Amino acid sequence: MGQITETIRHGYGGRLKNAFGGIIVGIILVFVTIGVLWFNEKRSVDRYRDLKEGAGSVVSVGSDSVAGDNEGKLIHFSGEAVTDEVLTDEEFGISQQAIKLSRQVEMYQWVETVRREEKKNTGGSTTTTKTYSYSKEWKPNRIDSSRFNSTRYQNPSTMPFSSNTFVAEDVTVGAFTLPAFSIARISGSEAIIPTTLEGTSSKFREKGSITSTGFYWGTTPDAPEIGDVRISFSATMPGPVSVVAQQQGSTLAKFTTSRGGSLDLLERGIVPAEAMFKKAQDRNRILTWILRGVGFVLLGFGFGLILKPLSVAADVLPFLGNLVGAGVGLIGFLLGAIVWTVVVAFAWVFYRPVIGIALLLVTAAAIFLIFKVVRSRKKSSAPPPLADAPPPLT
Repeated sequence: MGQITETIRHGYGGRLKNAFGGIIVGIILVFVTIGVLWFNEKRSVDRYRDLKEGAGSVVSVGSDSVAGDNEGKLIHFSGEAVTDEVLTDEEFGISQQAIKLSRQVEMYQWVETVRREEKKNTGGSTTTTKTYSYSKEWKPNRIDSSRFNSTRYQNPSTMPFSSNTFVAEDVTVGAFTLPAFSIARISGSEAIIPTTLEGTSSKFREKGSITSTGFYWGTTPDAPEIGDVRISFSATMPGPVSVVAQQQGSTLAKFTTSRGGSLDLLERGIVPAEAMFKKAQDRNRILTWILRGVGFVLLGFGFGLILKPLSVAADVLPFLGNLVGAGVGLIGFLLGAIVWTVVVAFAWVFYRPVIGIALLLVTAAAIFLIFKVVRSRKKSSAPPPLADAPPPLT
């Protein structure tokens, strides 16, 4: 591993200018995040309603025959997903009767890691020390070494081979033919270990060999060099699946709900319809909270940028700047929490009125209590009235 250290000094005036410029970025970030939060609540409620409607109207059927009276209905069935197709990776001569055949390519490359340390100086300037570390790692995508701080560490300009996935077009479950969107949802894979170089391209055979996990393109697999490539293969094999979609002849289509949303589900294994909808609701809930959490962090960061000039101005004395900076960070996330709660609550008022109004009332009560506590502390710390003060010493 190699390391390079770089030291940069930032003047007080330049830091203030950048901090004031950051206000605009902070304002934009806050408003964009508010929009994303609002969209997330709408998406969550819409998905919840679509799944609830689907759970109430789905019809479970057998997969061994297609019933004409279920045409256009949302149906659920389970069975073995099978295919007669043999998928072939012609560049490497790998063939397998499978639903999917995947090629995973990784190249041995230089990776740059940057560690920053900032020291505040008296007078408001800062000294930033950047330490650039370089290590060799296997990566699935090419790393552009032209962006590295050092020209000493160079990666190849291209990947000699690329990852790829081959998908069967004709996959059936009993009497039903699965559409492409259902096939894409079938997960799970098994490793395929090649046993011969026959069938590989001439380009690969120039430096190709077989290892315990797949193919290797380079000189010595046990001592890889920059630019070496390792290639592995996996396949999604036939197996049991459970499907929820709209019956359309002997195939399927995405079901359109009364709201205009679309609905289609697929799980590996024999899964009842009720359990499939529960899993979908759980995934919707998890995604909603992930986006809420990201929104909260972005709001806090945005308000932190808006308030940043205060801490930079106080950096004339480093200890004072650290104190103000801590306060600014806390206030930024408090403002972010208030805005986050208000946006989510108003979105719920729009989409879920009862819960939204309750959340708004709780938020208003919390803000009122915070201001009440702050005011009471100010009063308790104030000096006594003049009439109650002790007489001056004579």
